[in-house]
This record gives sequence, structure tokens and C-alpha cells, in this order.
Amino acid sequence: MDSETFNLPQYEIPEDLRHAVAVTTLDRLYNWGRRSSVWPLMFGLACCAIEMIAAQTARYDMARFGMEVMRPTPRQADLLIVSGTVTKKMLPPIIRLYNQMPEPKYVVAMGACASGGGPFKEGYNVVAGIDKFLPVDVYIPGCPPTPQALIAGLIKLQEKIDKQTIKEASWYKRKVKDPNYVPVPILGPDLIDPRRTADIKAAAAQKE
Repeated sequence: MDSETFNLPQYEIPEDLRHAVAVTTLDRLYNWGRRSSVWPLMFGLACCAIEMIAAQTARYDMARFGMEVMRPTPRQADLLIVSGTVTKKMLPPIIRLYNQMPEPKYVVAMGACASGGGPFKEGYNVVAGIDKFLPVDVYIPGCPPTPQALIAGLIKLQEKIDKQTIKEASWYKRKVKDPNYVPVPILGPDLIDPRRTADIKAAAAQKE
């Protein structure tokens, strides 16, 4: 049925409005907003953190990608850039920060140390890659990678966000327990765990 069947008036679209209407999908609009406002956590570990800081300067201007707001609290950040060597002593705080970040959240392994241990892989106190404990979305090679490499990795992260859909988003599904929660590890006897203080004192007393 056309408009003449119901005697509806015919409206002529003005010329200046004919190109002002855009048709898109909800996923594309939603992902465009998320990819353009990724907030990294203000957090660094080693020499890679210096390159991360340099990427925020006027020379490289990471603000062009909507990532200039580096938050000092994980509760206001959705991107964890693991920039530097991950030691066993530092691993539990990293995972605590990740668990405190709201969904959707992403992890970028910046540099050889965060990706696979780097030159310290055989060390007793270094974790051979953060991906053994956290889900990594983008790996950035280098020792350390340049600010341009970091920006290229963040562009890859934006491309990944563009391909996501609300229908399959795990963070919108009703759940009793967060499936993305990562337990805080206790690695090796060289770490002093406060929950084992009584055992350590008892073992020391037996040696005496």
C-alpha cells in the first residue's frame, strides 16, 4: 500500500537534508564510540613504560586515537598496557589491577619481556610472558618497542573492537560470578605470602 491509499500528504525532502541521514548498525555505532575512547591505565613496569610515556607527548600525540586519558585508577580504565618486565613479586598486583577494571577490558603486552620474558626469561624471578596469567589481546614486539610501534598496536586493538558484537559480548550476559576473574597467584617459595606467616615462623622455629 502506498500513501495515496490513505490520502497521506506527500512530503518533499529538502535538498540540504538528503545527505544528512546515515544508515548504520547498532554494533558499528557502539564500537565506534568504544574504540574512540579507550582509557589506558596509568601503569608502567620497566623501560617500556618510558616509550609508553613518550607516545603521549606532542611528537606522537596518541590523543588522535582517543587514548590520551590515562587513568590513575583501574576502576576508570579499560586498557591495561603491561609495559615492561613482569617479575613474580609484581605479578599479583598486576592481576589485582586487572580484576578491578570494569568490562569490557583489554590487555596489551608491550615489549619482549611482557610477551615472553625477553632476555630475562630464564631468570628465577621473571614470569615468561603475562599471557600465562591474563588474556592478551595484542602483542607488541621490541626491546623496547618505539612509540610508533605502540600506536600501531593500539590501532590493531581498535580493529579488534570494531569486529565485536553486542549480541556475543560476555560482559552483557547475566552471570552470578564473573568468568573473567583471574585468581591472584602465589608463585614459588621465594615470595613471602602473608597467609603463610604462621607456617614460615613454625619452620624457622623447628630449624632452631
